[in-house]
Amino acid sequence: MSNSLMHISPVDGRYAGKTKALQDYFSEYALIKYRVTVEIKYFIALSKVSHDALPDLSPEQIQELESWVESFTPAEAEKIKGIERTTNHDVKAVEYWIKEKFQKTDMVDWQEFIHFGLTSQDINNTAMPMMVKDGLEEVIIPGFERIIDILDQKSSEWEDVPMLARTHGQPASPTRLGKEIQVFSYRMKTQLNHLKNLKISGKFGGATGNFNAHQVTFPEVDWVQFGDDFLKNDLDIERQSRTTQIENYDDLAATFQTVGRCNTILIDLCRDIWQYISQDYFKQRIVAGEVGSSAMPHKVNPIDFENAEGNLGLANAIFHHLAEKLPISRLQRDLTDSTVTRNIGVPLAHTLIAVSSLEKGLGKITLHQAALNEDLANNWAVVAEALQNILRRERYPKPYEALKALTRTGDKITEETIANFIAELDVSDSIKDEMRVITPFNYTGVNDG
Repeated sequence: MSNSLMHISPVDGRYAGKTKALQDYFSEYALIKYRVTVEIKYFIALSKVSHDALPDLSPEQIQELESWVESFTPAEAEKIKGIERTTNHDVKAVEYWIKEKFQKTDMVDWQEFIHFGLTSQDINNTAMPMMVKDGLEEVIIPGFERIIDILDQKSSEWEDVPMLARTHGQPASPTRLGKEIQVFSYRMKTQLNHLKNLKISGKFGGATGNFNAHQVTFPEVDWVQFGDDFLKNDLDIERQSRTTQIENYDDLAATFQTVGRCNTILIDLCRDIWQYISQDYFKQRIVAGEVGSSAMPHKVNPIDFENAEGNLGLANAIFHHLAEKLPISRLQRDLTDSTVTRNIGVPLAHTLIAVSSLEKGLGKITLHQAALNEDLANNWAVVAEALQNILRRERYPKPYEALKALTRTGDKITEETIANFIAELDVSDSIKDEMRVITPFNYTGVNDG
C-alpha cells in the first residue's frame, strides 16, 4: 500500500500532486528551515554590531554560515527532530543543532550568542510570516493570476456575445457574456492588489517584547533600531513595535481575510459557471476515459467547479478561524496559537487545490451560443425597460405603467407583441423607428472593453 493511501488529510494524500508546490513553505521541514534561517541571520546580524564582546566574523565565516541555510536538507531537519525528541522543544532543538555545527568551526567560542536574548517566539513569529510571504508570492498569488489571465482571455473572446441577464433568477435586461466574466476578473484584480500591498510583519523583542535581556547585557546598543533593521533588511518583513511575548497576528489575520475574499469571489464564479453549464450556455469538452456518472453514461458533470467550490469553502472556514483566533492571547502569552499556526498551510493548500480544479474546468468549457440566443429570443419582455425610458424622455404619460400592463398579462411576450405595442403608441414615426431597432440581442448597454 502506498504511503499516500495512509494519509489522514487529503491535502497530503489524494491531492498531494496539486499541493506539492507548498511543501517548501508549509511542511515541517520548511518550518525548521525557516527557523534555522532566522537563527543564522540573527547571529550574523549580531556580528555586525560594534561591540567588543559580540562576535566579529570574517567574510569567509559569514559565507560558511549562509551555506548552512542554502544547503539545508530534509536529512538535516531529521537530525533536528532527533534532538527535539530529547529536548521536547522544537526551537531549542534548532539552537542545539547549530551549536553542534559550531563545534567543527573556528567560531566555537561565540556559540553562546546563538539565540542570544531571544524567546522561541522571536524565531517562530519571524519564520512563519516569512513562510506566508514566500508561499503567497511564489505559489498562491501566481495561481490567482493564472485564473485572472484565463478570465481575461474568455472575456475578450466573448466580448460581443449577448446574453440574457437574470436578477433574482428572473429574466432581466440583457448583458454580454464577456462583461459578466470580466466582473470576476475585475474583482480578483482588486483584491489581489490589496493582498500584494498588505504588510507582512513579525515579532522580535525577547521574552515579553521589551528586549529585556538585550538591554541589560548591552545597554549601550540601540536594540529597537537593531530589531527594526534586522527584520527589514535581513528577513524582508516589518517588526511590530509593541508586542507581548508573541506577535499580535493582526497583519496575518488581514492576510487570511484577504485571501478568503479572493476565494469567495472564486466560489461565486464556480456557482455561476455551474449554472451556465446547467442552462446549456456552456458545453464541456469530453476527456477520454473520464466517467461522469457511475450510473448514467451520458453525463458530463461540472466536477471541476464543484471540487473548486468545496475546497474554497473549506479553506475559508479555516481562514476564518485563524483570523478570529490568532489575535487573541491571554495576558502576555498563552499557547493556543502554537498548534493553530501549524495549520496555516492547510487552507492555502485547499486554495491551491481549488485553483488547479478551476483552471482545469475553465479550460474545458466551450460556448454554446445557440442556447444563449434561444433564451434571448424567448424573452422579448426584457426590452420593456428600454421602451419605457425612451417614452419617459419624450414625456409620454405613465410609460412605466403602460409597459407594466403589457408585460404582466401572463401571455408570452414576443417580437410581434412588442411591435404591435410600438405601432399603437401616440408618438412620432421617428420615435417608433428608434424603438423598433431595439431587440434582446442589441440592448446590452455600454461596451467599455
